[in-house]
Amino acid sequence: MTESYPKLPPFDAWQPWSPRQIADLLAGVDAPWWMVGGYAIDLHLGRSTRHHQDIEIATTREGFTAIRGRLQEDYALYAVGSGTLRRLAPGAPYPKDRHQCWVLDGHAKVWRLDVMQEPGDATTWRYRRDECVAGPRANIVHRTADNICYLAPEAVLLFKAKGMREKDVKDFTLVAPLLQPAQRAWLIGALAIAHPGHPWIAALR
Repeated sequence: MTESYPKLPPFDAWQPWSPRQIADLLAGVDAPWWMVGGYAIDLHLGRSTRHHQDIEIATTREGFTAIRGRLQEDYALYAVGSGTLRRLAPGAPYPKDRHQCWVLDGHAKVWRLDVMQEPGDATTWRYRRDECVAGPRANIVHRTADNICYLAPEAVLLFKAKGMREKDVKDFTLVAPLLQPAQRAWLIGALAIAHPGHPWIAALR
């Protein structure tokens, strides 16, 4: 279900920007942000691993304000959750029960970007689903040679552990063997806290 809004595209009407386009769009914005999901894995490996229907970045809750300001100059924003879309008017407070924001390109009538709000601060990264899982942001957020930040693969897999969708399992099968011992140990520990008994724990040992 969506709010009443003329010609709002369906949930699957995605034509995502590329990581480079997003980096250029957000250049100069005073807020940390990093690629997450499947694109983060691609950036880490330096190649495309599969088709991605959408594209996601994350930022801190404080950083979202600056990113929102840049995006709302040319695009409409929608708070997403529980199968609904809620238009985010300029200046309106962000709904407390939402952490996900879709960017609508009204001219093309397609969704371009999904912006996630995460806990943590400028120096500490925290797992949104269990804030007991945390670490120095410098270790969890990596950077490509052309200056695009992305979530480390072990943290991407932690997020994917909850859904266990076909693409999540494929990403785990691809990436897990490539993890360094310290990354593997971190993921095992994080899974044990956030998802006790998860089958990936045994697979990683």
